[in-house]
Amino acid sequence: MRLKLLAALTASAALLAACGNGAASGSPDTAQKTIRIAYQAFPSGDLIVKHQRLLEQALPDYKITWTKFDSGASINTAFVAGSVDIAAIGSSPVARGLSAPLNIPYQVAFVLDVAGDNEALVARNGTNINSVADLRGHKVATPFASTAHYSLLAALDKAGVKESELTLVDLEPQDIQAAWTRGDLDAAYTWLPSLDELKKTGKVLISSRELATAGKPTLDLGVVSTAFATAHPDAVDAWRKAEAKALDIIAGQPDAAADAVGKELNISAADAKHQLSQGVFLKPADLSSSEWLGTEGKTGDLARNLLAAAQFLKAQNKIDAVPDAATIEKAIYTKGLPGVLAG
Repeated sequence: MRLKLLAALTASAALLAACGNGAASGSPDTAQKTIRIAYQAFPSGDLIVKHQRLLEQALPDYKITWTKFDSGASINTAFVAGSVDIAAIGSSPVARGLSAPLNIPYQVAFVLDVAGDNEALVARNGTNINSVADLRGHKVATPFASTAHYSLLAALDKAGVKESELTLVDLEPQDIQAAWTRGDLDAAYTWLPSLDELKKTGKVLISSRELATAGKPTLDLGVVSTAFATAHPDAVDAWRKAEAKALDIIAGQPDAAADAVGKELNISAADAKHQLSQGVFLKPADLSSSEWLGTEGKTGDLARNLLAAAQFLKAQNKIDAVPDAATIEKAIYTKGLPGVLAG
C-alpha cells in the first residue's frame, strides 16, 4: 500500500512540476523573485495575511501567488513537486512529510494555531452513536493524512477501537459536507467551516482540544521549503512578521479579524468570529519559547511533538520509518528568533 502511495505521489508531483512555470522561485538569480504560497480555507491568521495583503505590502519586489489546497496531503504532494515555497499545513501531515518515504526538505517556521474545538468528531443524529466506541460497524469520513485523520486514529486508539472495525472513508472537508447532506455518512472528523455545518444535525463525540489534553495535540503550522529559506531568508522573515501581525489582529482587533476571515471563507463576520473563537492562537512572543519553536541553538518542544506524532503514525502503519530526533530538530526554523517576531 505504501509503495502504491509513493508511486501516486511521485506521479502527482511530476504532473504538478509539468504544470509549473519552470522558474526556480528559490533562486536569487531569477528575473523576478516569486513566492508560491499554499493556503487552506480554515479560520486562521493566514487568511488575514492573504486578505489584507500584508505580505505583498512588505515585499513589493516579489510576485506572490496564493493557491488554495484542500488538505495537508495535497500540499505535501506539491512540495514533493517543488511547486510550493510556503504553506499552511497541519502538524500530522508535517510529521508524515518529514518521515519516510516522503522525506520532504521543508522546515516549520511558524505556529498558526493549536487545534481546539475547531476540529472534532461528529456523529449524525439518529445513528445511535453516543461515544467513540459506538463507531464500530459504522461509516466514518475524514481527510486522510490530515490532523483530523491523526486525531481520529488517536480517538479510536484511546477508546480501544480498531480501525478495521469501522469503514473509514477518505474525503476532503467540502466532500464530507456533501456526503453528510446526502445521508451517506454516520460520522466524520473534520474542521471548520465544514464542522459547524455537521454540528447542525449531529453531536460532537470528542474534539481536538480534548485529545490535546490527553497527550495527542495537533497544530496548524507554517512551513517553508529549505531551498527557499536558504535563498530568501529576508522574505521568510517578512512572512513570519506578517503572520505575527495577523495574530495580533486576532487578539486585539477581533472585528477586523472576523471581517477578513469571513470574506475569505464567504461567511458572515459573526460566523467568522465564532469560528475564530474555537481555535487557540498564541501570542507572537510565545512562539520562540521553549514550548514551541525555541531559539537558535535551542530547539523548542515542537520538535518533540512532531517526533511523537511520527512515532504514533508508525505504530499505526501510516509511515515507513520514524526520523531521528536530530532530523526533526533541524526541521524547526529558528533563525533570527526571538528578534524577528519581536521586531
